[in-house]
Amino acid sequence: MLKPGDRGELVATVKATLHRLGFLDVVTEEFDARTAEAIRAFQQARGLSVSGVVDLPTEKALEEARWKLGDRSLRIQEPTMRGDDVASLQARLVEMGFNPGRVDGIYGALTESAVKDFQKSVGIVADGVCGPGTVISLMRLLRTVTGGAPVELRAQADRAKRGPALADKIIVLDPSPRSEISNLTFDLAAKIEGRLIALGVSVILTRGAELSPTEAERISFANSVNADLVISIGIDNYKNDKAHGVSTYFYGSDQHGVHSLVGERFATLVQREICARTDLANNRTHAKTWDLLRLTKAPTIRLELGYITNPKDANRLSDPTFRDTVAEGIVIAIQRLFLSAEEDAKTGTLRIEDLRRAGIRN
Repeated sequence: MLKPGDRGELVATVKATLHRLGFLDVVTEEFDARTAEAIRAFQQARGLSVSGVVDLPTEKALEEARWKLGDRSLRIQEPTMRGDDVASLQARLVEMGFNPGRVDGIYGALTESAVKDFQKSVGIVADGVCGPGTVISLMRLLRTVTGGAPVELRAQADRAKRGPALADKIIVLDPSPRSEISNLTFDLAAKIEGRLIALGVSVILTRGAELSPTEAERISFANSVNADLVISIGIDNYKNDKAHGVSTYFYGSDQHGVHSLVGERFATLVQREICARTDLANNRTHAKTWDLLRLTKAPTIRLELGYITNPKDANRLSDPTFRDTVAEGIVIAIQRLFLSAEEDAKTGTLRIEDLRRAGIRN
């Protein structure tokens, strides 16, 4: 981790990248106040946690940010190619009606398939490698051919097609294993699990009561079960005990002009239901590019349910009845995600008993 006061070649490399990206105008080997300000601006622009220090996610984002489309040939390889050039390629393919999957800056099988489809359409060798010839063809056609956002539209259509019944849904609950909150998050996940099972949902937890898998392990597990939704449950902390309130996060990047439409809608529903049913402060929903949101295939949200470092929030979260209220709000938000506008109800008013009216349960 690089922080204010550090010096050396690595600091100079980071500052050179920030300079190329337009966040910094002077490059030296010292991590000074201007560097910290530039890092915060970069983190804000990339949907990262804003800290002003170069942590591992920021280091990865800086590495990806240095690549522009055309700088290198893009292909399937190990380690997987990641970068802004991949995201630019994916965004261009989406605009022209091809399906590279989520615009996530990762050159995977779907992106390779979309490149091959594009190459076939313009009469060049369909090898799935985005080299100079493919880039030139993309640039020539981009201004004249547009398609839409097939990935997100397809996700919404699939959600509508499957209907409001929860009995055929698979939902992954990801309670944070962080030591000071693991018991609370696991208990809340268990409360949600019980309610969902009663509605016929297949529920899978990413960990047991005594387990602490890594984030990468939890992402891999969630991707292996073909989930309809993934809900990560956390409780925030901050050095100032005045920080309080609930926030919900979904995958999105203003830098690449992409948001998970289903994820954003679900995050909004969860945030509204919890704030309508409790006295937790509303810290709103936010688009982020955290690996948990970016690499999980299913629509995913991260719920930060108050601050464990705030006495009032911590007291509320320690109350089992309060956690019951939160659990019911989350279950109702899940149902509202799959209900049509005609079947939906006002925020904070729908109850689990009301689901019978929509034919959700017997």
